[in-house]
Amino acid sequence: MSLLRKLYRTTKVIAHFSYAAVELAVTQPKTRAARAAWLSHFCGRVLRAMEVSFAVVGPVPMQGAVVSNHLTYIDIILHSAIRPCVFVSKIELRSTPLLGWMSMMSGTVYVARGVGGSAAKAAEGMAKGFRDGLPVVFFPEGTTGVGDEPTLPFRSGLIAQTLEAEVPIVAAFIHYELSPKDVALGKTLRENVHWGKQSLISHLWSFSGLHALKATIQFAEAPIAFSEEAILHRKIAAVEAQQAVVALKSRT
Repeated sequence: MSLLRKLYRTTKVIAHFSYAAVELAVTQPKTRAARAAWLSHFCGRVLRAMEVSFAVVGPVPMQGAVVSNHLTYIDIILHSAIRPCVFVSKIELRSTPLLGWMSMMSGTVYVARGVGGSAAKAAEGMAKGFRDGLPVVFFPEGTTGVGDEPTLPFRSGLIAQTLEAEVPIVAAFIHYELSPKDVALGKTLRENVHWGKQSLISHLWSFSGLHALKATIQFAEAPIAFSEEAILHRKIAAVEAQQAVVALKSRT
């Protein structure tokens, strides 16, 4: 039954991706807002196909910046399904077959760490998202954790750029919960949901065997109130942003 479930769910997801790729190629949305709307509809369909339900706690940010913890690629699908938004992602995603093209067409802003001019280009891309009235979502950890800690240390670059642009930053925290059936079968969030060192294909195959998954995303009631020291020193701003995200954990 587990094998059949994996095959069935994997087939459904592939079908959704194939349909979305054709839809994107045909419609070719021109504006960033149209691309974000396309991605939001697509992500909603994928979550239903994967039998992932979600609950939202707190006011959903409809503009400005959003910083979130990062456990798996499902985080991206979840944030987008809630409402159209713009993502900031590592440049490596751009070269991923199909996903790279789809992320580009959906308006993703890319960052190449250690490459001259990349930070400026990322700031420019975020600024366009802000001007278009779309929330810009990024994950300051820079990679996915496995849940041993609420978050990994936050990188300061994008946070500093957002503060320099005088754009409010709202904290978000994501938590996942397995179904009782999966818990009884010995499934765990670390091995079957959180994305650590597994390959993408390996993780997708493991994830597809789950009966169901519930996600809860908690948004802060108000933007982060950074201290005067944080405004002057980016490393302090990163610490305060991380503290604001972790503070939401007890509410999920």
